[in-house]
Amino acid sequence: MGIGKTSYEERRQKRVEENKKRLEDLNLIHLSQALKTLSPKSSPMKKVGKPRIFDKQTVEVRRSARVASNPAPVYAEISLPRFSSPRKSYGVVKARDFTNRVIASDDVREYAIEEAEKLNAKLEEEGFPTLVRPMLPSHVTGGFWLGLPTDFCRRNLPTNDGMVTLVDEENEEYPVVYLARKRGLSGGWKGFAESHELVDGDAVIFQVISSSVLKVYIIRGSGQDSGTD
Repeated sequence: MGIGKTSYEERRQKRVEENKKRLEDLNLIHLSQALKTLSPKSSPMKKVGKPRIFDKQTVEVRRSARVASNPAPVYAEISLPRFSSPRKSYGVVKARDFTNRVIASDDVREYAIEEAEKLNAKLEEEGFPTLVRPMLPSHVTGGFWLGLPTDFCRRNLPTNDGMVTLVDEENEEYPVVYLARKRGLSGGWKGFAESHELVDGDAVIFQVISSSVLKVYIIRGSGQDSGTD
C-alpha cells in the first residue's frame, strides 16, 4: 500500500518537473510575470464635442417676380360653418286651399270649346299648327300641370326637355319648362295661368310659331253669361 502511493507521488512530481521545463523552454513564465507588472490602461473615451449653435436669422422667402409687388399673404385659421343636409319631413302635409276653385258647368265648358273652335278655324288659315285645349281643375289649380297630346308634341315641339315661350295676345312672353318625355308644360305654366286668371271651363288655343314659341289665345267660359267672347 505504501509502495503504491510512493510510486504515484514520484510520477506526479516527475510530470510537474517536465511541464515546468517546457514552460521555461517557451519563456512563458517570464512573459506572465512581465504582464503582471504592467499597470492596466483604461480604454480611451471618445471626446464629446460641444453642441453647435446656429445664429437665428430672418430669411426672406423668395417670391415670384410676377407677384413680388403684391402684399404677402396672411394665413390664419378660420372656422367654416357646418352644413347639414336637409332632411325629408314626413310631418303633416299642408292642405291646399281650394276655396276659390271654380268648377265649370257643362254648358260653360261647351260654350268655350265652341268659341275656341271658331277662332281656331281662322288661325289655321295662317298656316301654323294649332291646338285647342279646354282647361280642367288640374291645369289651373293645385298641380298646375298641362299635359298635351302625344301627336301634337311629336310633330311640333322639341324632342328634349327644355324651355318654350308662351306669347299672349298682348305679346307678353312667358318662359315655361317643357318636358318632352312627359309631354307637357311644367314650371312657369302656373305663373302664366295665374297671370291670366285661367279657370276651369276656359279654353286655350296654342298656335305653334316655332318649336319653342307658342302663341296663346284664351276663350273665357264665363263669356256665355254676357254673350261675349
